Amino acid sequence: MPEISRRASSLGTENAFVVLAEVNALARQGKDIVSFCIGQPDFPAPDNVQEAAIRAIKGGKHGYTPSAGIDELRQAAAKYLAGMRGGLPIRPEDVVVGAGAKPFIAYAVVSTTDYGVGDEVIYPNPGFPIYESQIAANGAKPVPIHLHESRNFSFDPNELEKLITKKTKLLILNYPHNPTGGCLTRKELETIAGVLKKHPQVWVYADEIYSRLVFNGEFFSIAQVPGLYERTIISDGASKTWAMTGWRIGFTSNPQLAPVFTRWITNTESCASQISQWAAVEAINGPQQSAEKMKKSFLERRDLIVGLLNEVPGVKCQVPGGAFYVWPNVTEACRRIGAADSEEFRKRLLHEAGVAVLADIHFGMRVPGEGQHVRFSYAASNQAIEAGVQRLADFIKKNTKKAA
Repeated sequence: MPEISRRASSLGTENAFVVLAEVNALARQGKDIVSFCIGQPDFPAPDNVQEAAIRAIKGGKHGYTPSAGIDELRQAAAKYLAGMRGGLPIRPEDVVVGAGAKPFIAYAVVSTTDYGVGDEVIYPNPGFPIYESQIAANGAKPVPIHLHESRNFSFDPNELEKLITKKTKLLILNYPHNPTGGCLTRKELETIAGVLKKHPQVWVYADEIYSRLVFNGEFFSIAQVPGLYERTIISDGASKTWAMTGWRIGFTSNPQLAPVFTRWITNTESCASQISQWAAVEAINGPQQSAEKMKKSFLERRDLIVGLLNEVPGVKCQVPGGAFYVWPNVTEACRRIGAADSEEFRKRLLHEAGVAVLADIHFGMRVPGEGQHVRFSYAASNQAIEAGVQRLADFIKKNTKKAA
């Protein structure tokens, strides 16, 4: 048989979908599972967005669009991105629309690094697993920068200074952050920008897909720091803000790289779905009550799940600043039940208690000295949160007796 390429063999995956498939298989067998593994809003897209899609279908908007997206969406996204980021001078021609925000991770890596020459990309660890996967598959060197629980899951700028070399071409930042829910403050971003100003060869990929889900204060982008706008790739989209994950609409902005990203789209997906693009125009330009209601619900759920988790023996959970994830420390819980690590803890919790979470190793290597963590997505009902955390508490109590 012919062999597959080393590039294909090195390509990673997103374990949320792997665990979700496992959960669905158990559910088909009749198992009662409370799932916190998938990171998507559990709300429908707003009614006005759905109606806009229906109008697009009935209006015959079924064909290809320009690779960069329809003019109406590029204009709406430019105004939206600028308005969310202190009035940055984002023009419609600087914005490119893709089939979700995820493809732009790969487009950013291949547009700023060359294959196999030792170019380096710094990315957050723990972090969205596609960062490391795309860096490695596209022939660059992944360089993790560790996030620390003691810093509310941000990194030490001094560590960034040490990691940057002449080979560093791209820094990936994600805030609010998946999987920890941590946020980078304006002061932290300004400090990071100060480091980057010493290294003009480094691009910044600002993954800001959770920008509308900041719970403490206003969202602030590193692109707003003087001197950083031109070298920052701003990435956002419709998935999280308007519960449009399956509609696959992302939009990214950078004045120099927009034409490059457009060519990548022409070479890969051709264009995003025209129907979804018209729906996204309505999502951005239309009433925002549904998005605000969803954000309020996530905040209430955050406070609920953090409070409940901190009552569970062996579990410590910080209050995240955004997104819809918590990243509790389960080091003591693992010790109590005799689990070797968070992955064994996760598997046993799923099969013995019917609670689905993700382990820290699904988001990169464990940060040295930081212990064991799991991720809960609290894009779930209050009832599911209460039931799931109660099952977790009962599971630890029952197995502590056995371990003793």
